[in-house]
Amino acid sequence: MCGICCSVSFSVEHVSKDLEEDLLYSLRRRGPNSDKQLLKSDVNYQCLFSGHVLHLRGALTVQPVEDERGNVFLWNGEVFNGIKVEAEENDTQVLFNNLSACKNESDILSLFSEVQGPWSFIYYQASSHCLWFGRDFFGRRSLLWHFRNLDKGFCLSSVGTRISGVADQWQEVPASGIFQVDLNSAAISRCVVLKLYPWKYIGKENVTEECANNLTQISADVPTFVSVVTSEAKLYLKKPVLPLNMMLPQASLETHCRNSSSILPTRETLEVFLTDGHTKKVVQQFIDVLSVAVKRRVLYLARDETLEPNEVLKTCSRKAYVAILFSGGIDSMVIAALADRHIPLAEPIDLLNVAFVNKEKTRLTVCSKERSKQQNHCDIDFSKSVAADASPDANVPDRITGRAGLKELQSLNPSRTWNFVEINVSVEELQKIRRTQIRHLVQPLGTVLDDSIGCAVWFASRGIGCVVTQDEAQSYQSSAKVILTGIGADEQLAGYSRHRIRFQSCGLEGLNKEIAMELARISSRNLGRDDRVIGDHGKEASI
Repeated sequence: MCGICCSVSFSVEHVSKDLEEDLLYSLRRRGPNSDKQLLKSDVNYQCLFSGHVLHLRGALTVQPVEDERGNVFLWNGEVFNGIKVEAEENDTQVLFNNLSACKNESDILSLFSEVQGPWSFIYYQASSHCLWFGRDFFGRRSLLWHFRNLDKGFCLSSVGTRISGVADQWQEVPASGIFQVDLNSAAISRCVVLKLYPWKYIGKENVTEECANNLTQISADVPTFVSVVTSEAKLYLKKPVLPLNMMLPQASLETHCRNSSSILPTRETLEVFLTDGHTKKVVQQFIDVLSVAVKRRVLYLARDETLEPNEVLKTCSRKAYVAILFSGGIDSMVIAALADRHIPLAEPIDLLNVAFVNKEKTRLTVCSKERSKQQNHCDIDFSKSVAADASPDANVPDRITGRAGLKELQSLNPSRTWNFVEINVSVEELQKIRRTQIRHLVQPLGTVLDDSIGCAVWFASRGIGCVVTQDEAQSYQSSAKVILTGIGADEQLAGYSRHRIRFQSCGLEGLNKEIAMELARISSRNLGRDDRVIGDHGKEASI
């Protein structure tokens, strides 16, 4: 996880040797382990690169990195597969070495097509005077752009500025593919041409139509001096996923699904599904794939054995390196159980559970999955503590299911230390932090739901609360730098109430179409937002 930024100027009058302090502040919060700025000047343009690193895996690599030919690279991501990275190596340097060896555009696209994991990047190719940038297919890492009308320049950054009147001019870079800008041409023509290399399924017939729709949408959201085109050579990135399987199961199974959709699911409901041999095989394959994904995110972390455990929690013999946004819902429970398979047994796991306390009315409100099912991922349970003691009024739905989930995890593995961190947030603190910090991170998304989810995720990932041990509440602050979340699970696995409604009215065919729509837009929904929110604590959102 890193904070990356590149400010491009085409006018001598607007050249800056430093970023705005407001923007630097937000970038430094994302990357507490190192920060560096690099100025690259040419006759027609100037690029100011700023890199801020959160060190998690391999050797610490200060960013931006530069080679002997003047190429510059900023990387905010993780390489979990596709490109070989040894345990002692840093993926930033490995990827940069591969990029420097690329001879043409096709080589660069092939390289990023192979990378498996969340990423956003900025790459300056000195020989061609081109700036490349983009996000992974799902948009799991944040990257924003801001185009300046005054000097026709632009800025790319993991986070936007908080300055009034400018903050709302930042937009998320669409995860439609990788972009390239010829800086020399832009300086001469005073027009920024964004060349898009889109994601494409091999052999898919409607790629031209899909790409045209992307161009139309992107063009509508940028200033008039910015244009969007595609490669004349029709080059593209290979999509990392297969098209959604729209085949329907046998009629008898759909009939059973329809009949059971109006009642609460039971063990018998599950057993009926698993009597089908193919279904049982697919379920096991899904668990295996998810288990491997969790393993890659939790196992190869830089674990400093010389660090002392959290001083305020004396019962914990070791520090936690991994935390989970935890509501006790099915997705956070599955993630916790799979993390338990791969994290060293002597290492605690922090379960972060948040509730918002209204002291005046002596009640709490929380981001409950059942209440937030309309759009987002509150299958995670969040808690944030403003006091050293657990509030007796904190028995809101997610706190109750969270505690029940804790008992089940303790039963599953009693040898593991499970730190159930109860995070209770007062109205006063919520209002203050929302105004000064959270609303700027949520932008450019701006719905009420974005705001409420952003608040819940921010306080949960901060990890300040209390842990109840032997009927005593002790203050606790999670030291985990990797936070596992269930973000995106509802969209993929039909977890929202609207999915049930669609199924009841249109059957499995209608449900398939609804999920296809969810997946088509997932990169523009909540993933970049939650990366900005969690990254604000110098922690990695691991999705």
